[in-house]
Amino acid sequence: MASAAEQLAANLNFGALAKAEELKKRIWFTLGALLVYRLGTYIPMPGINPDALADVFRTAQQGIIGLFNMFSGGAVSRMAIFALNIMPYISASIIIQLLTTVSPTLEALKKEGESGRKMINQYTRYLTVVLAVFQSYGIAVGLEGSGAVVSDPGWFFRISTVITLTGGTMFLMWLGEQITSRGIGNGISLIIFAGIVAELPSAVANTLELGRQGAISTGLIIAVILMAVAVIMFIVFVERAQRRLLIQYPKRQVGNKVYEGQSSHLPLKLNSSGVIPPIFASSLLLIPTTVASFTQGQGPAWLTTVTTLIGHGQPLFMLLYVLLIVFFCFFYTAIVFNPTETADNLKKHGGFIPGIRPGERTAEYIDYVLTRITVIGAAYLAIVCLFPEILISYAAVPFYFGGTSLLIVVSVTMDTVAQVQGHLLAHQYEGLVKKAKLRGKRR
Repeated sequence: MASAAEQLAANLNFGALAKAEELKKRIWFTLGALLVYRLGTYIPMPGINPDALADVFRTAQQGIIGLFNMFSGGAVSRMAIFALNIMPYISASIIIQLLTTVSPTLEALKKEGESGRKMINQYTRYLTVVLAVFQSYGIAVGLEGSGAVVSDPGWFFRISTVITLTGGTMFLMWLGEQITSRGIGNGISLIIFAGIVAELPSAVANTLELGRQGAISTGLIIAVILMAVAVIMFIVFVERAQRRLLIQYPKRQVGNKVYEGQSSHLPLKLNSSGVIPPIFASSLLLIPTTVASFTQGQGPAWLTTVTTLIGHGQPLFMLLYVLLIVFFCFFYTAIVFNPTETADNLKKHGGFIPGIRPGERTAEYIDYVLTRITVIGAAYLAIVCLFPEILISYAAVPFYFGGTSLLIVVSVTMDTVAQVQGHLLAHQYEGLVKKAKLRGKRR
């Protein structure tokens, strides 16, 4: 028999959305904040020659710059005030997570609950400022060395660039936090999502134009659309997949009352590492291409050889891409999930896995299961990320979304839809409570 929550979820519709006033306010706030972000991606930095910048970007868009430009919704190609986007904050968050596993001070803060989380968030903001200053200064120096991109090079341009780009990143970090608290969904993820999706209409229009000109057949365009739908369905299926470990709680006595034993489950996601492995793997592989594009063929011979071997579509690129994805899957999963800590928490609350001794043996069993599902998760990420690369390189298919961007778009969409459903369920529960109170008054 379906539970009350499942029955309410089955009855969710647009009528319930129209009655949920608070949810509508949150949605409008989120849309307004994302609109402000998109407007900022079109405000250029001072002192930039747009024509010269377009020529330089055309030669460098195959490297990391092209990847960041996709995440920022074209802000890098226009060198807008939001060119750094939210990437320094993401890098700072990952660094703090890594330091939490090796620093006893940060680990103790993590265990303090809400107050510790606030302190860790504050450290993340400080580190974001530091990373943004270094990256913006590097961008200023790189622009000065790229020919006629900068109208008046010098320290004034460097300082103004650092202030502008760092301020843009801090504003986006604040905007993301506001979306999370006052809007719907995760603000940081939605900003990246908006940047990726913003370029989708132009990509679809270009593909249809190629079909109209006869460069691509109509059947191929339909096949690409069907394959994109199939890949999205596959991502949704795997992202929702879990390995549930049965947890049993024994009988307990509180005062004169004896409570029966309860059973629950420990959900282990098939893909615990999320989209971090593809981002790290692609960033590392694109470093040689980025350096080569800035040297404009004047670099050492070995750099040209390495760039040729690990170019998009090359067998070595595919192999290294898969190996790096697998490595970062296991590495990041080991950071974000600690089997020993989970086993200790279960032991403190009297929980145990049937047939497994609490404590060390439970930690070993959780690690055993986690390792095996991580293998499946790593294989899934490798397939999703390699499939677009193969289509683009060997089949000459104009597949706009790469594996990383596709994973981000689908994951953020699923998370946002889940939060909308949660707000609708809460609204329906409130309506049921009010009706029950009115009936109680009548009686």
